[in-house]
Amino acid sequence: CGIEMDVSCDAYENCALGHCTGKGYFLNISFLTDKEVIYMCPFNGPVKGRVYITNYRLYLRSVENDPVVILDVPLGVISRIEKMGGASSRGENSYGLDITCKDMRNLRFALKQEGHSRRDIFELLTKHAFPQSHNLLFFAFVNEEKFSANGWMVYNPMSEYRRQGLPNDRWRVTFINEHYGLCDTYPSLLVVPYNATDDDLKKVAAFRSRNRIPVLSWIHPETQAVIMRCSQPLVGMSGKRNKDDERYLDIIREANGQISKLTIYDARPNVNAVANKATGGGYEGEDAYPNAELFFLDIHNIHVMRESLKKLKDIVYPNVEESHWLSSLESTHWLEHIKLVLTGAIQVADKVSSGRSSVLVHCSDGWDRTAQLTSLAMLMLDSYYRTIEGFEVLVQKEWLSFGHKFASRIGHGDKNHADADRSPIFLQFIDCVWQMSKQFPTAFEFNEQFLITILDHLYSCRFGTFLYNSEFIREKEKVTEKTLSLWSLINSEKSKYTNPFYSKELNRALYPVASMRHLELWVNYYIRWNPRIRQQVTSHP
Repeated sequence: CGIEMDVSCDAYENCALGHCTGKGYFLNISFLTDKEVIYMCPFNGPVKGRVYITNYRLYLRSVENDPVVILDVPLGVISRIEKMGGASSRGENSYGLDITCKDMRNLRFALKQEGHSRRDIFELLTKHAFPQSHNLLFFAFVNEEKFSANGWMVYNPMSEYRRQGLPNDRWRVTFINEHYGLCDTYPSLLVVPYNATDDDLKKVAAFRSRNRIPVLSWIHPETQAVIMRCSQPLVGMSGKRNKDDERYLDIIREANGQISKLTIYDARPNVNAVANKATGGGYEGEDAYPNAELFFLDIHNIHVMRESLKKLKDIVYPNVEESHWLSSLESTHWLEHIKLVLTGAIQVADKVSSGRSSVLVHCSDGWDRTAQLTSLAMLMLDSYYRTIEGFEVLVQKEWLSFGHKFASRIGHGDKNHADADRSPIFLQFIDCVWQMSKQFPTAFEFNEQFLITILDHLYSCRFGTFLYNSEFIREKEKVTEKTLSLWSLINSEKSKYTNPFYSKELNRALYPVASMRHLELWVNYYIRWNPRIRQQVTSHP
């Protein structure tokens, strides 16, 4: 059936068309084709099987039953499809398709060489794996599953700010961005200092990249210190200044009332921030902002992270090279990047909690590294975000409503696999959360399966949650009306994603140890396709 497509099921023919008479799930699946292929399994050698393709997934089941090999790949996971060999290729199994996936897998299928046997399968896969490139709808828009919970109800910005004790006499809610006129990548509802007028906000927007002005993300219940987020100031090579921006940062500092300096964390390496001046960006200089102190956090850009993940994929799939494992892992720099992101978030959290200082966090545009830092710092400081529902709220708020470019970073339904905008920024964030959950095994209500499920559906396009680049576009595309939320699936079967060791502790800040000795590769995610590892991982949808 749609979720667990079992091709031995008596109802299979109906099921493949989306009318399940078996398990009762109902994805609106269109059955496209089935074909005999040889799956070039990197672990068991060539496997003869039957591959079934629907508008949602590619499913293969081996014909020989020892051991049964099953592949289940949502088409959204596919990054690239290439033809392998030509009609006159010599050698057994040299003609077929090579499929690169976004979840660390590569799949290779060999087909018979006569009669263009791969043409139809190549065309079907290309069309339905990359709907955006073929003017087709994402699968999420035709999915007709039913769930007992409505995940779109999880996040209400006003309720979340009220939970934090806002608005109050120092902070107010503004609707200046209600129709996304101030900033089209920000949410419609923003929290700003009480003493800043909407006119002030417009003037500040002119001096911040993409109009992403400093706005409040979180307020400490005791110290009243805040975490603010924004984009870089448009200083440029000539060192431009803006009195409105300078005054606005002073108003933010004064709203706390306890400290003489506002702390600014620039996520970038110093050299990159300086280089950004050449393209009109930059950072807050001491002359212009005497009441602020600035720290650079040395976190690299999206291109460095993409290359790092590529290197990681090379050493974990298909085979793990055990003889030089540690040096190979080190050469990817993946854990080093995880360490820098966690270290930055710890600094933000500690400054707000122990240092009682308000902080302002930004990178270049404020939707990649900034989201990593604010959300991880909030996770460290606020135990609510460590619950299943609280974590869903955190993702909706800091990532989705504040315009992390999911469409560009993941490339949903887009055939341009080499697009320079692709980058595993959200994957890194989830990896950091997993590292924290390993160090504090009783502090999180959710388990590892919850995190893996989120990552799987980051790619699957079965839900509308991660589609598009901003709240503005999601509203335009009517995502909440026309698609289901991933949280509907999760909240309808919460027990599956609950940590049995969870012990609710209120208001305790959690500071993970971010040294390389305490960080480890998330084997159950990155190496889960290897049969030797898979036995340790629970099954997942």
